[in-house]
Amino acid sequence: MNAIERALGILLLLTGGQRSAVELAERFGVSVRTIYRDVDRLLALGIPVEAERGAEGGYRLARDYLQPPVALTRGETAALLVALALVRGLRATPLLSELDAAEAKLLASLPRAARELFAQGERIVGIECPPADIFHPEPDGTGEGDTQLAVDRFMQGLLASRRVRLTHENPYRGRSADYDMEPHGILFDRDRWYLFGHDVDLGSERLIRADRVREIEVGGFAFRPRAELTVQSQIGRAWLSRAMRRWEGEGRLSRLLVTREQAERLQRDWYYRHAIFGAQHGEGAGRGLLEVRIPSTDAQVILPLVRWLGPGARLLAPDELRRQLAQELAAMAAEASAEEI
Repeated sequence: MNAIERALGILLLLTGGQRSAVELAERFGVSVRTIYRDVDRLLALGIPVEAERGAEGGYRLARDYLQPPVALTRGETAALLVALALVRGLRATPLLSELDAAEAKLLASLPRAARELFAQGERIVGIECPPADIFHPEPDGTGEGDTQLAVDRFMQGLLASRRVRLTHENPYRGRSADYDMEPHGILFDRDRWYLFGHDVDLGSERLIRADRVREIEVGGFAFRPRAELTVQSQIGRAWLSRAMRRWEGEGRLSRLLVTREQAERLQRDWYYRHAIFGAQHGEGAGRGLLEVRIPSTDAQVILPLVRWLGPGARLLAPDELRRQLAQELAAMAAEASAEEI
């Protein structure tokens, strides 16, 4: 290790906190006098290394000095390249302009070889956007809001501890609502961003899909972040389980009778695993069948689901969907040839 490499190593160690000259000498296998000379080189380069005398003394960087990450290996550079490509491949990148500025600063501080590796990013790393989820259809016009704007302003409010006021459109209810929220986090799930925070009027937490936000502004009211509110509480789609139970109470409910194998298939799905599963009483009890209650009576949702489950699955309610399913299955059977049957 030459003197320049050793000086850089000392700088990196000091970035992590105070080190004594003896500790540094042992770390690099040199004399204490050599460490003194290396520190003098850093001072000559304008790096503010401070020395504290005494038994507890040592070298440290000035309190306000920030060391740019210049000492990246080729592997570390590639890891950052992958991370940047991934975040830029999302539907919206939080604080995109700030990310662009940070990347420019990082590139300026990297050696030539690392900059050349970054320049090959699009050739090396590819990010495929998730396909449309046709098994879980949404109403027309869903998700047409400006996700980038919603996420950016929500994050600006979070960083400044300022309330945001937003207008959220609910495509299932066909109406919009205004909310005053204290931002506490953002959640990325299935190529969607969700805004998580404290609803001032409701007095409790709220999770809102960013692409359903029509207007959003950072307000002037400051707030103190609530330590008990963490976006980690929403991981595992706990919000969806709560919503399913709430929707069940609103009366829009379809009831299915399924085998245990079919129930296991449903529980592997990101959405239907949060449906209400219960033991069947009556005719299905002796055959080990389970009743599944799904808070939807939309034919475009329920009928494809029953057809996908196949033989062994029965639609118990509502009656109008049962009749429609019977007609569709009869038409499909009529179109099949005798050999196919």
